Amino acid sequence: MASCLGQQKAADGWTDLFNGKDLKGWKSVAGTATFEVVDGTIVGTSVAGSPNTFLITEETYDDFILELDLKIEHLSSNSGVMARGQFDPAARDGKGLVFGYQIEADPSDRAWSGGVYDEARRGWLYPLDLNPAAKTAFKMGEFNHYRIEAIGNEIKTWVNGQEVAYVVDDMDKSGFIGLQVHGIRNAEDAGRKTTFKNVRIQTKNLKPKAFNSDIFVVNNSLNSLTKYEQNNGWKLLFNGQNSDGWRSARKETFPESGWTIDEGILTIESSDGRESANVGDIVTTEQYSAFDLAFEFRLTEGANSGVKYFVTLSEGNVGSAIGLEYQVLDDDKHPDAKMGKDGNRTMASLYDLIKADKNARFIKPVGEWNKGRIVVSPDNKVAHYLNGVKVVEYVRGSQEYRDLVAISKYAKWNNFGEASKGHILLQDHGDEVSFKNIKIKTLK
Repeated sequence: MASCLGQQKAADGWTDLFNGKDLKGWKSVAGTATFEVVDGTIVGTSVAGSPNTFLITEETYDDFILELDLKIEHLSSNSGVMARGQFDPAARDGKGLVFGYQIEADPSDRAWSGGVYDEARRGWLYPLDLNPAAKTAFKMGEFNHYRIEAIGNEIKTWVNGQEVAYVVDDMDKSGFIGLQVHGIRNAEDAGRKTTFKNVRIQTKNLKPKAFNSDIFVVNNSLNSLTKYEQNNGWKLLFNGQNSDGWRSARKETFPESGWTIDEGILTIESSDGRESANVGDIVTTEQYSAFDLAFEFRLTEGANSGVKYFVTLSEGNVGSAIGLEYQVLDDDKHPDAKMGKDGNRTMASLYDLIKADKNARFIKPVGEWNKGRIVVSPDNKVAHYLNGVKVVEYVRGSQEYRDLVAISKYAKWNNFGEASKGHILLQDHGDEVSFKNIKIKTLK
């Protein structure tokens, strides 16, 4: 029977990474948590004073499909699975450091299990604020079935059959599989256990599993869309090569200077820091009602800009065109961050109306790329995201919204921000700011 079972596995293309008896083919690195085999499972046990500890495969893998079952029994036992993991044995004074793609196992109320985290490097790539429907997939105290596909530059994850995360990224093309026992904050949590079993992998004749639902894709390729995104209605607003689809907010043509396109990056040059006093804002040639807009922006020190929406160009005002604004700002160095009310002019805020509720760990420093996202639903619910985390939520036209407008700089415009449709705008505020990966999907 054992022989027949082995042949069946070979015919299916699966290889067991864990034989159910011992840890042959695995090694523990980076911490002092323990791993042992108990009743055909791998049991990891937390140790006080230890950093994250990983049981990693001695073999490395390129493209693969990985499946395993994982159980967490205590809230302190955050865990995860390294996919194409990397290890630097010389780091941390020779104690070693694991880094790279990690598929999260998160038993906390945050519930980001199945999300993709870049361990010890870039941080969160796919927080589950991007796919809230998947937050209920993970079951505390039970074995959860994980499926991880790493094929080419795409990583896709499932938890208990639920489609969770979709990341396009090319930083690591090969690496090990790793099982994590997370470091603990409190000594009383020492001895908590995380259990793994049924760890198996396919590396040849891979057949990717299609996502049936429509989830957001974190696509780190430059100005490109996957076939999945295209099939779900996404379009590039900036093609990376020219100004097609954009024009000046002041006239029908694109500015002849000031805005530059170089190596797939759209940049407004620095002038004197004044609002739209140089070449001016640019807007999309098309107008949008309900939409999902994603973009990346890179600040220079002390810079100010913004992404505006529902811009009608009908106000006849001097300076930047009027519209709802996702603030793009160096909060530390630009004085606008200290103006307004209660921080409602800081990065990712609904400018002068609602402060972005953001954690400093989710903000990339000046000179690095931040990911912005604005979702306007057909029912006028609006959300701002920063690096995958929801930071603003409101309803256009609601009484609460109108009360905020009434005490803002926009009070003098009737029905501010309530137009049925409008342009998307990138702001010239006299500072150098760059944009890329601007994509949009119309919502119905």
